[in-house]
Amino acid sequence: MKYEHNSLYLLLRTLKSINKMARLNLLEETRFEKLPVSVFENPKIASVNVAHRIANLIKSKQANNAPAVLGLATGVTPIAVYAELVRLHKEEGLSFKNVITFNLDEYYPMQPTAAQSYVTFMNENLFDHIDIDKNNVHIPDGTLPLEEIPAFCLDYEKKIGDLGGLDIQILGIGRTGHIGFNEPGSAPNSGTRLVTLDDLTRRDAARDFGGKAFVPTKAITMGIGTIFKAREIILMAWSRKKASIIKKAVEGEISGDVPATYLQLSDHVEFILDTPAAADLTRFDTPWLVKDCVWTDDLIRKAVIWLANTLKKPILKLTEDDYNNNGMAQLATEKGPVYNINIHIFNKLQHTITGWPGGKPNADDSQRPERAEPAKKRVIIFSPHPDDDVISMGGTFIRLVDQKHDVHVAYQTSGNTAVWDDDALRFVEFNVDFTEKMGLDNTHLKDLYNRMREFIDHKKPNQVDTPEIQTVKGLIRKGEAIAGARYCGLEDDHIHFQALPFYESGKNQKNPVTDADIELTMELLQQVKPEQVFAAGDFEDPHGTHIVCFNIILEALTRLRKTKAWAQDCWLWMYRGAWHEFETHEIEMAVPISPQELERKRNAIFKHQSQKDRAVFPGDDSREFWQRAEDRNRETAKAYDDLGLAEYEAMEAFVRWKFQD
Repeated sequence: MKYEHNSLYLLLRTLKSINKMARLNLLEETRFEKLPVSVFENPKIASVNVAHRIANLIKSKQANNAPAVLGLATGVTPIAVYAELVRLHKEEGLSFKNVITFNLDEYYPMQPTAAQSYVTFMNENLFDHIDIDKNNVHIPDGTLPLEEIPAFCLDYEKKIGDLGGLDIQILGIGRTGHIGFNEPGSAPNSGTRLVTLDDLTRRDAARDFGGKAFVPTKAITMGIGTIFKAREIILMAWSRKKASIIKKAVEGEISGDVPATYLQLSDHVEFILDTPAAADLTRFDTPWLVKDCVWTDDLIRKAVIWLANTLKKPILKLTEDDYNNNGMAQLATEKGPVYNINIHIFNKLQHTITGWPGGKPNADDSQRPERAEPAKKRVIIFSPHPDDDVISMGGTFIRLVDQKHDVHVAYQTSGNTAVWDDDALRFVEFNVDFTEKMGLDNTHLKDLYNRMREFIDHKKPNQVDTPEIQTVKGLIRKGEAIAGARYCGLEDDHIHFQALPFYESGKNQKNPVTDADIELTMELLQQVKPEQVFAAGDFEDPHGTHIVCFNIILEALTRLRKTKAWAQDCWLWMYRGAWHEFETHEIEMAVPISPQELERKRNAIFKHQSQKDRAVFPGDDSREFWQRAEDRNRETAKAYDDLGLAEYEAMEAFVRWKFQD
């Protein structure tokens, strides 16, 4: 039952209407936001801000000889906050001797020594590096017998109450809108308790556990009512993948379907976001609805496309009334007449479409996304994993080769964590059988196979593979990548395998990037001296590898641009497609794909047999990679068609990176 129909909910709504007058929103720009929101350029800056607020509380409490009672969260979101607190302790002498902590939640059942335990997380990221009294650390106990949990939860609440409540509660937010593990359906007055986890929550945790099947179905969590008692509540969220749920939490109606919306009832809450997480809020997404805008060409394009999509009308059919009745009167007045605006944007979109992704030789390129010269370009397609190239831009890859450009592909990582164990065994079995048929001595190979099989038979979830198994899995991905690139028309000497060191941890958690990763990339760039570079620009992949790989390329090119003339003339194009696609207003080059080319792209993807049917890291999308790619390519083409442009079978989209030097 939804809590909108609950008498408690109605009471809270009444109390809110009476008591919230103190928090009048006098800013037109933020009028849709129902609680305070602060937006920072990036998570690092935001995290340092939060850490210093916590540090100031600790110091003020120390001055008064009082304890600082902190409610702490886990997950990726607060890691940088804890890192800054550790730095403040080690470099600036911040003491935690007066600090008492209560963690939000813990999986159930869960051993405190397990890698996925929040005890392990807190020790590794904070407690082992500061001078906190371990007796002052409280984390829900995932080892309790089921019948003892209610008493434990009551005692957890009592301990918090006896200390006068939490001074600060740090929160993240899940994609279900959960805070702590208060999943949809949680009551606003709920206390610490055992809960059943939402399926989406378990899917999001699957990578940490080596598959959703190994994620616990339950957890012990503080309740929403417990959180509300904190004197200050700070909810943090980073990245574009959190933007849609943040919009619901901040601008949506209070609902048990999105538990974070209950925070609108608090006078002591603040949302701390990075720019991507705030992207769907009205003041950032559609600012013309809440303020007068400085109408840049990019903003005009976004607004006109939004209006056309909202009204389901082609751009050239939009009228003065359409603009005036939908929050765009300022644009019509300042830049009109509106038909001229429509024509301008239509032409801009038209000029993004090209069948010549490497530039059209001997043509006027003033209205084209790529340069006409040189007619035959040196191109590097960087692929974070050994299949991103064909999944995300396979049609363009084939088009570039067909148009006789000097195309290279660079597979940045081995992808050896994304192969099923039985596939690895199957390939070694083939080698055993092959050597035996050829009359070769395979004694050592048989011994290796037996050791591998023994390891896999007793392998624990998320256990790191042996070096031999990692090698086999890497070779499987390498062979598939070669087959795919050859199908696209490349010679073997144009296929490069970087095996960047940051990736080669054998674990889902990768090593930090070092100069070795950047230097390997610089060496390849120096070898080819490309006029064009393509790189994965979808940063919301579930494994987090794409943004790391992109930043390595960016740093390598930035360094080279300081001294190398060819690098200054190298254009960097970003592609998406494996996980998300660019918004229509963002697209700077749209490459049409014919039905025949779409089939060729599909065949190139099929060369990656280990990723077919059921990938190890499928993300949230149940479709196979080739299905996702084709659907997204068709959706991009339809988006152009809906705006009144030519109708194509499919399109691949690109955005050019603008260097700031």
